[in-house]
Amino acid sequence: MKTVIFFDGVCNLCNGIVQWLIERDHHDSLRFAPLQSDLGQRVLDDTGTPDLDSIIVIRDKQRYVKSDAVLIIAEELDRPYQRLSLLKWLPKQVLDVGYDFIANNRKRIFGERESCMMPTPDLKRKFLDVK
Repeated sequence: MKTVIFFDGVCNLCNGIVQWLIERDHHDSLRFAPLQSDLGQRVLDDTGTPDLDSIIVIRDKQRYVKSDAVLIIAEELDRPYQRLSLLKWLPKQVLDVGYDFIANNRKRIFGERESCMMPTPDLKRKFLDVK
């Protein structure tokens, strides 16, 4: 079963992180979908998430948002990045404050695109609901 990462497809930071994750997904365990896609919109509706300021991860039929999602992604990576999942021992409120700060400022700092990225043909298999 693959771990699916729903991300803001027009956010430069989010797209950069997706590219970074693809390069480090040595076990081919990650799949991606922009929140702006039809599938992403259904996930937003199902989770009751009102906007695009949170990454959403689905693994083993469980949904994770904000810092919980980041920690799940870290578990999927090899060392040394996998060690980031050890942050789960910190209080969720503390982790989410850091997450929210980045989420609320990401477009101002890193900018945004006019449309979602289109994966290259060799990467298309890693993206869901991309036409």
